[in-house]
Amino acid sequence: MTLGSAKRRDLLIWTVALIGLALVAPYFLYPVFLMRALCLALFACAFNLLLGYVGLLSFGHAAFMGSAAYITAYTVKAWGLPPEIGILAGVAVAAVLGAAFGWLAIRRQGIYFAMITLALAQMVAFFALEAPFTGGEDGIQAVPRGHFLGFIDLDNTFTMYYFVLAIFLLGFAIIQRTVNSPFGQVIKAIRENEPRAISLGYRAERYKLQAFVLSAALAGLAGSTKALVLHLASLTDVDWTTSGSVVLMTLVGGVGTFLGPVVGAFVITTMENYLAQTGSWVTIIEGVIFVVCVLTFRRGIVGVLAPYLTSEREPEVAEPSAETS
Repeated sequence: MTLGSAKRRDLLIWTVALIGLALVAPYFLYPVFLMRALCLALFACAFNLLLGYVGLLSFGHAAFMGSAAYITAYTVKAWGLPPEIGILAGVAVAAVLGAAFGWLAIRRQGIYFAMITLALAQMVAFFALEAPFTGGEDGIQAVPRGHFLGFIDLDNTFTMYYFVLAIFLLGFAIIQRTVNSPFGQVIKAIRENEPRAISLGYRAERYKLQAFVLSAALAGLAGSTKALVLHLASLTDVDWTTSGSVVLMTLVGGVGTFLGPVVGAFVITTMENYLAQTGSWVTIIEGVIFVVCVLTFRRGIVGVLAPYLTSEREPEVAEPSAETS
């Protein structure tokens, strides 16, 4: 068995094991907490698609999650549309917004790209504060979950949990398929050496824009689902701190790994949940964790543990014997 096939086998085993754990998790843990963590995990995976595989650091990804959350919340509450239409509307708006942001931002690289995305996201946050249909500082509250496809009651907590889990698995599968496709190989080549990719005939800006739009759409899918889970779309969803949190989740879990953002999202969400009573200390603890990750294990939790849990360790090279030297 080759090293590549062994890695795929190990990834499949861990994925199946984690899915099995997720199926029974709501019987042992608070389902709403799990649903929120799954939404943020999908958000982190969408962000990791851009940072880990294209090499673009966005400081404004909350704009896509938050805008989709507002659109979904408004359409299902004010217009009475079913949840599947509300989610599709939110994803569509996030994708369009991603196309506009990406067209402006990908012309720059590094810190300039990050600052452009941050500035554009702050414009979205200001719009969310001032627009008449967003509810201002109160947000859109009491968002109904409704009936999926007309007959699946999402007000049932366990039904809603498995609905959220299905959406997460769909988004995760899309990301995995994208990364392992020829398109994914091109964007990784652009990340490693963009001038060389251009010299081979690839239009780097077009590939980066497509990846940006896909990342924005998946972030919107996470935001739309989160609005239904929490019955709320608020300014927190579009705030710059949310963009910072997803960076932290991805770095803690492991940039450029499939399961890293998921692990990071659950770690940060669990920490915020159990340390909520400490107030501002949560932010300080997050900062300490970020510094520790950067200084000690830059590959994140999954990046450090993967060689010990899978077949990614390099084979040992035998020492040359006296006869061959």
